[in-house]
Amino acid sequence: MKLIKLAAVLPLVGLLGACDELGDKTDKTVDRGFDSKHLSTLQAGIWVDPNGCDHWIIDDGVEGYLSQRLDKYGKPVCSGTAPPTVATGPFKEGSTFPDSI
Repeated sequence: MKLIKLAAVLPLVGLLGACDELGDKTDKTVDRGFDSKHLSTLQAGIWVDPNGCDHWIIDDGVEGYLSQRLDKYGKPVCSGTAPPTVATGPFKEGSTFPDSI
């Protein structure tokens, strides 16, 4: 019975080890892909969620980045800049990789 329990736990231990390796990359402002660059070199746009609130978006052609837009008090910004579920702005600017879609 103990052998069965050990066999069930070993894959979980391996997954936790992988998390530690991924956890070393704490600077979320840097793209670590094959076309890596600092995200400040790209332009952000706004995607409006179904509730009407804004999210900053960046698309570098391979990867996409999204972060909720917050005011100085940490509350969501719902500006009405676009209809719900629509992206607006130059969020593909600065990309050196062509969008495949």
